[in-house]
Amino acid sequence: MQKVRKAVIPAAGFGTRFLPETKAIPKEMMPIVDTPALQLVVQEVVDSGIDNVLIITSGRKRSIEDHFDKSVELENLLKKAGKTAELAMCDRIENMANFTFIRQKEMKGSGQAIQLAREFAAGEPFAVLFGDDLMYSPNKPVTGQLIEAYEKTGTSILGVQAIDKKEVYKYGVINPGANKGRYTEVKGFVEKPPVEEAPSNLVSMGRYILTPEVFEQLDQSEYAPNGELYLTTAIERMIHTSGVYAYEFEGIRYDTGDKLGYLKATVEYALRDEKLKGPFLEYLKSIK
Repeated sequence: MQKVRKAVIPAAGFGTRFLPETKAIPKEMMPIVDTPALQLVVQEVVDSGIDNVLIITSGRKRSIEDHFDKSVELENLLKKAGKTAELAMCDRIENMANFTFIRQKEMKGSGQAIQLAREFAAGEPFAVLFGDDLMYSPNKPVTGQLIEAYEKTGTSILGVQAIDKKEVYKYGVINPGANKGRYTEVKGFVEKPPVEEAPSNLVSMGRYILTPEVFEQLDQSEYAPNGELYLTTAIERMIHTSGVYAYEFEGIRYDTGDKLGYLKATVEYALRDEKLKGPFLEYLKSIK
């Protein structure tokens, strides 16, 4: 079995749920306290033992590439000012991983974005992390958990969580097969079903381990009437060939592309910061 050594982060979308902020600023670069959400996603990848990262961007998102690139002018300024801690921080960001960037020229869905990763994957299994899904897991990073699940099953893995059945209409819901602990055989998907029609309360949460077969299945998949090619279409095809498992991971998921999800992430990450926790908590208690 090939090891998972690569990760793909689709980050080309318009971020319309966060307009007007995202008119000029990529949603993935919005700060969680003082760190772009995308950097936290990359950190999850690195903490999972992966150091080859492909970020799929668009022509509107040059700032993503700039953030992970070397900034000679800034670093010279920090050196002259004697700001060694800040200089070390810049160095860590630039050297987090081996980065590759590809632009998605047209927004034609998650499946089309993943097709752009074919050469990068080079026949190997790879992780997929969506840039606006932020995961907090203090014991083991979510992607690391999914890699372990892949190593046990040998199949593509979907990261899922069980949610309140009343909320399933917002998500892609798993049609479950055989279950053993945190592992559930995937029999299909139902996208944003009415509550009474949902086959389970296990929902896909923007984290995957995919085998290279996904490219073959994407090539054979049809575009939806809205002109988009969906990753889930190819995964559904893989269910009937090599099989797919869902793994119920441990961790807290924040949808940072949603205003409420973004606020929750910002508040909770601030409360995990040892320097901010005390004064910020006092401030929150003072709000009337």
